[in-house]
Amino acid sequence: MLEGMMMQRDLSIRQVLDYAADVYPETGVISSTVEGDRHRQTYGQTRKRVARLAKALLEMEVGRGDRVATLAWNGYRHFELYYAIAGIGSVCHTINPRLSAEQIAWIVNHADDKVLFFDLTFAPLVESLRPKLPPSIKLVLMTDEAHVPDNSPEGALCYETLLEGKPDLFDWPDLPETTASGLCYTSGTTGDPKGALYSHRSTLLHSFSVVLGALQCFGRGHRVLPVVPLFHVNAWGLPFSAPLTGTDLVMPGPHLDGASIFDLMQSEGVTSAWGVPTVWNGLIAEMRKRGSKPDALSTLLIGGSAVSEAMIRAAEEEFGIEVLHGWGMTEMSPVGTVTRPEPGLTADENVALKLPQGRRLFGVDMKIVDEAGEPLPHDGERSGELFVRGPTVISGYFNAPEASQAVFDADGWFSTGDMARIGPNTDLLIVDRTKDLIKSGGEWISSIDLENTACGCAGVAQAAAVAIPHPKWDERPLLVVVAEQGADVRKQDVLAHIGRRMAKWQVPDDVVFMDALPMTATGKISKLELRAILADYRFPDEPET
Repeated sequence: MLEGMMMQRDLSIRQVLDYAADVYPETGVISSTVEGDRHRQTYGQTRKRVARLAKALLEMEVGRGDRVATLAWNGYRHFELYYAIAGIGSVCHTINPRLSAEQIAWIVNHADDKVLFFDLTFAPLVESLRPKLPPSIKLVLMTDEAHVPDNSPEGALCYETLLEGKPDLFDWPDLPETTASGLCYTSGTTGDPKGALYSHRSTLLHSFSVVLGALQCFGRGHRVLPVVPLFHVNAWGLPFSAPLTGTDLVMPGPHLDGASIFDLMQSEGVTSAWGVPTVWNGLIAEMRKRGSKPDALSTLLIGGSAVSEAMIRAAEEEFGIEVLHGWGMTEMSPVGTVTRPEPGLTADENVALKLPQGRRLFGVDMKIVDEAGEPLPHDGERSGELFVRGPTVISGYFNAPEASQAVFDADGWFSTGDMARIGPNTDLLIVDRTKDLIKSGGEWISSIDLENTACGCAGVAQAAAVAIPHPKWDERPLLVVVAEQGADVRKQDVLAHIGRRMAKWQVPDDVVFMDALPMTATGKISKLELRAILADYRFPDEPET
């Protein structure tokens, strides 16, 4: 084999910040802070602070391969930790603070974290967790001395004090690109949480692919708001993709309600924003209340769960904001597909294009298989279990060999747990999670289709469909609805709306109204908790046993 005669230089996360500081010195990070102010610093200033932070980590005896945990909102200090921890060869372990205290304690111990950095908001949580954490773990409060509370956890260090007096330059080590850089655990809706351990190589390749998949969100003069948290799957790659392209990052901190997001977008000239549908419901409601969108906002990238037709039409037809629909998983770094807009489409054609999850990113291979594991054609008609592979997909879970073995087929493809269709141009349509499909009389009903259709009914804010056991049909769908504030929407309205758009046998047997739906730690509807709430539910016409 004839090998190429090129320099072998390993990909490294720190190279991203060096590049941004050198090539785009005027761009950087704007943050709404936990302390209540607005903080600004360029990527060049960030590079200097990251060097000081790296020195502080070494003085805390953080070594290569050590896990350093974070419990923090989207802000400039969290961003700095991404680069300093990975840059010295350690692993940035971002923890979702919306998990239960038991899950957080389990994750910290499973990862064997050496240091825990946390925002002021989470000081009481850390204090309550202290007896359950590794005895030797070091704690760092992410603030300055002026804001350290009197009741902060005993022995906790102060972030800004750690940086004081440190040099602005650092002799970064040369690391193999396969070195672990980040760790993110799944939310653990089935069994214990499982850790996806990313590398420098996988992180950079994913960042390149994200830019290629959503070009309109990046570049000089663009400002992107990651509402998707830095504590969840690297904020979908934005902490790396934005600096690579000279895009400003606007960090929302803990303020994620519709009014706060609107005001931040308006005052900072945000051009695009990324997040889950539940967040954009709040923003759309706020835009309707004010009668306008934030002036510069042109694009929303929506993922995490399926986007409804109603949300697409609201953003695009009412406010002129382009919607990009994406899909991915923690195990995929996470973005796997994004819609590719096409010019010249009618409004209905545009919605039909964007309801599916889009086309695969570079480096992501996809296949669907039948119940026997045999590959199905990519014809956009056949549905099967979705498998993926690629350089940004995990090869196993961190310290979990049994869980790892269960999710790969004989050829090394990763099972996503989704039922999907794939079109000739790799257009992906997620039919449902395999565990959420409703089998009625031998026919499959997609809970996603029911939910998206229901959300198009006037007065419906949110909807969730679940399977309920039925003596005749095995299972029948039950629809749970949250009405918009002040809306007079009734069961017959919702069922009539669905009946005009779906087959009679797909229409739910009943509609239950709730004030709110249970949500997972990542902002999705928790079907697991919803099924538990409805465990004793019986359809109105079901006979007593």
